[in-house]
Amino acid sequence: MSKTLYVGNLPWATSSEELTEYFAEFGNVIGSRIITDRETGRSRGFGFVEVADEDAERLAEELNGKDFNGRSLTVNEARPRQTV
Repeated sequence: MSKTLYVGNLPWATSSEELTEYFAEFGNVIGSRIITDRETGRSRGFGFVEVADEDAERLAEELNGKDFNGRSLTVNEARPRQTV
């Protein structure tokens, strides 16, 4: 099983690959994605990292507030999308 972590306050130039590599230093990463604006294609400054179930809580605690390319990350377990 896996869990998805929300990662906020990312530098605009961050790629999914960079995010995966960074989180892989701390635990088992399955994949990541950066959320982009539909019209401009520019990063919206946040993304999601899918990690092994057993690593999720520890990664969120360890990496929340940690410096990543000059920005202090916000990391917590992602909540399901709200439907309208």
